[in-house]
Amino acid sequence: MRVGRHEVNVSNPDKLFFPERGLTKGDLVQYYLDVAPCALHHIRRRPFHMKRYPNGVEGDFFHQKRVPAHPDYVGEQFVQFPSGHSTVFALIDNAAALAWVINLGCIELHTWHSRVPRIEEPDYLLIDLDPSRDGQWPYVRQIALVVREVMEELRLAAYPKTSGATGLHILAPIKPELPYPDVRRFAKALAQEVERRIGDQEVATTTWRVADRRGVFVDFGQNSRDKTIACAYSVRPVPDARVSAPLLWEEVADVDPAVFTVQTMRDRIAKLGDPTAGMWRRKRSLRPLFPRLGLDAPG
Repeated sequence: MRVGRHEVNVSNPDKLFFPERGLTKGDLVQYYLDVAPCALHHIRRRPFHMKRYPNGVEGDFFHQKRVPAHPDYVGEQFVQFPSGHSTVFALIDNAAALAWVINLGCIELHTWHSRVPRIEEPDYLLIDLDPSRDGQWPYVRQIALVVREVMEELRLAAYPKTSGATGLHILAPIKPELPYPDVRRFAKALAQEVERRIGDQEVATTTWRVADRRGVFVDFGQNSRDKTIACAYSVRPVPDARVSAPLLWEEVADVDPAVFTVQTMRDRIAKLGDPTAGMWRRKRSLRPLFPRLGLDAPG
């Protein structure tokens, strides 16, 4: 198929990828091309972690960090790990590259929190609200509003999105000037402030040990090097082809993540636009904010 100036080979476009919804690999490629103007500004210049489902959501999957042989419209980035190992990640910077990686069976868009050339310094802070058990979605929505409250007091722009699974992500764009450990330290203090304001361990907790959690985990640990999340507009490998959907804050109190799917997102964008438009122009420095959370300044 022709994507912009490039020819992209889509193999077996009629292969069923979401049997419950009757969606094929070709349908998935077309979805991503349709939402590319919204999705690409979240994934450009970020190391891309491949989680490949060559036979759709009901088949086996495997992880692949090293980019395979690829056309010249797919970028690459060498990364060294603390263990001494290294690899070369794909960079998905245009619609043709996006179609190429989806053709490999990458249902999800998993990317680092940082961008080339500053891959050691994330450009957003993430709070991941992760239920500990079934029936906690009302708590997730309640906690999200408290996260927003804390972020806005710190003058951080807060952008919510459904995870596409069981939780909710809240992202705050930041200047890429601090290493991952400092951003994680700040995120932990922010999460603990949210926990303190909720004041009920049955509702919200930052307890690290899974067996000791009762409430929704206010997860700060994703702010670490080599961690990835399914980015905004990413499809998730679940039977109903659910999507990680950016939200308006006025939607959060009543949101049902099941309504955001491959089959509904294009109409939503046409009606609502992109709630994350302009997000990356609102980056704020974390440096002066550490004392506000009782932390020593970084460096």
